[in-house]
Amino acid sequence: MHAILGLFFHLLGGFASGSFYLPYKKVRGWNWESYWITGGLFSWLIVPFIAAWITVPGFMDIILNTDGATLFWTYFLGVLWGIGGLTFGLSMRYLGMSLGMAVALGFCSAFGALIPPIYRSIIAESDNNFGTMVSTHGGLFVLLGVAVCLLGIMISGKAGMRKEKELTDDQKQENIKEFDLKKGLTVASISGILSACMSFAISAGGSMGKEAVANGANPLFANNVTFVVIMLGGLTTNFIWCMVLNARNRSFKDYTNRETPLAANYFFSALAGTTWFMQFFFYGMGESKLGNGAGSWILHMAFIILISTLWGFALKEWKGVTPKTYRTVLAGIATIILSVLLVGYGSSLEN
Repeated sequence: MHAILGLFFHLLGGFASGSFYLPYKKVRGWNWESYWITGGLFSWLIVPFIAAWITVPGFMDIILNTDGATLFWTYFLGVLWGIGGLTFGLSMRYLGMSLGMAVALGFCSAFGALIPPIYRSIIAESDNNFGTMVSTHGGLFVLLGVAVCLLGIMISGKAGMRKEKELTDDQKQENIKEFDLKKGLTVASISGILSACMSFAISAGGSMGKEAVANGANPLFANNVTFVVIMLGGLTTNFIWCMVLNARNRSFKDYTNRETPLAANYFFSALAGTTWFMQFFFYGMGESKLGNGAGSWILHMAFIILISTLWGFALKEWKGVTPKTYRTVLAGIATIILSVLLVGYGSSLEN
């Protein structure tokens, strides 16, 4: 039952993450950095505090009483993850939802799933380390799921390469206005590697979640106090860079430009930011059922890829490609679904 609930919560989180960029497409007349940081204030500051306030009694006391080393590493890894989140947004901008997420999350899946157990092996923790994974049936199924998921990402990426060759520049930019394969692949790769720091940051700040449970918080929401610190790290990175871009592009005027639909722009940016955070709200719930190991992280990534790929079809990002390319991307989706089943089964054996 725990595994089934974990899968369901990760599905909800994957849907939120795979859908969050859609409201940004409704923003009119603003530069990318303006709507990205507007939504980000909700993603990394407002909504995380509200979620923690509602679900974790005395969450600020827990944070203030946590040792400095734990706070530092949780925040610092959040800063690194924030760089990944920043370039993640650029991935959508240059590659579109389906290909951008596939490339970025392919790297994110591998690094995020394997870093925590490897870290636990290095510091000699006995629970859920890499040695335990390779010595149990459940752990081996999880590792097989990681490998199969990466294969699915490779197949999806191949479909993207075929799309690049088959369509003209005008066709590629019909639904992705700033399509740029080389630039997009570069930022998506950086994004995937650094975004994996979220999984590591949750592990680093795990003591805050345990303290939350000890103080009476529902285990389903224990990670919400940890997310407050992590998100502040992400906000730091994104705020600095977006302010730099605002200054460079002279786009500070976006926030008060009455020639644009200001109310709608703020609304859709806030909606995108809130939807984005909900992925981790549900991720925390899924993690409470499956554990913060390879199982939770790979399921989260796989569901995001599935949802974003389906949105890519709905938004006609693959319009004009050959049937063979369609079959290739569908094969990638099927492979990712198989990886979800393998990881879910392996996680059920571990619990």
